[in-house]
Amino acid sequence: MRGLGPHGERAAPADKVALTAEEVTAARAGRFTTAIVLHTATSDWARLVAAGIGETFAAHSGAVVEIVDCSFDKAIQNRELSRLAQSRIDAVISIPVGVTGLSRAYREVSKAGKKLILIDNAPAGMLPGAEYVAVVSADNFNLGEIAAALLSPHVADEGVVGILTYTADFFAANEREIAFRKWIGANRPDLTLVRGRFAAVEDAGAAFTRLSGENPDLDGLFVTWDVPAIHALQAIRAGPRNMPVTTVDLGIAIAAELADGELVKGVAAQRPYDLGVAAAITALMSLIGRHPPPWIVTPGIPVTRNNLAEAHQAVWRVAAPASLD
Repeated sequence: MRGLGPHGERAAPADKVALTAEEVTAARAGRFTTAIVLHTATSDWARLVAAGIGETFAAHSGAVVEIVDCSFDKAIQNRELSRLAQSRIDAVISIPVGVTGLSRAYREVSKAGKKLILIDNAPAGMLPGAEYVAVVSADNFNLGEIAAALLSPHVADEGVVGILTYTADFFAANEREIAFRKWIGANRPDLTLVRGRFAAVEDAGAAFTRLSGENPDLDGLFVTWDVPAIHALQAIRAGPRNMPVTTVDLGIAIAAELADGELVKGVAAQRPYDLGVAAAITALMSLIGRHPPPWIVTPGIPVTRNNLAEAHQAVWRVAAPASLD
């Protein structure tokens, strides 16, 4: 594992975090309930995470009683967390919309006696073990490295590469950008990196248009995850020049683009279903009195057209909503 946690923690591999047979029996006897509070519930990534959590709780005689879509809005997330703090659930599994402006509401959850498991981000000032159980995440640093390595062969010497990233204070996205820059600096120092940012997913196309207008010699693009990448691809096709693109997450739409091969040359794929399973196991561990590691990580997968079918099977551990054919 390449990345460190929000407080510099070394990663515990998710597949090593498990319940013993006796602990499975204890978890089933507890019939525990959880709510899932997501930044968005509409992406393929989010659906797979929720599926992993839900199926794991069900396998242990528990239940997901609610899935909350915060629509990338901190006000919504704060309100919903405060409401859940007063509810009769045992745990909350949540990906914070950002790092700042959320600590108070998350602390309400933990102070109310709910086990709080975070995904990807930890709100500023909150500490594992005391105010939340653990952060469960993909190895986002390594995902940034993978995306850089996949893009590099498609960019000519002395080229210009754009990084299109999120304006919010999002730990996972920041880690990907840092790693992408470090890999390029170490392995392709001939390349020039330029940066564009989008405040909302649907603005990624306009952000690319601005970036390419400022850099008409742009030769390649890295987008921090797949959903804004789809918007950027639309903007590329509307512009004067095509260019190679890499991104993170193997959602259905980006997988189809990779299969087509015109623009998308590689994807650094997370394992969101496995991440959901790990988050659920972490919650169940804490509910029966165990203390999981504070930073639990799932590995990424480098994906090209050559291994797309195999990678798709590894990522989509549940039935996919659409075909790649």
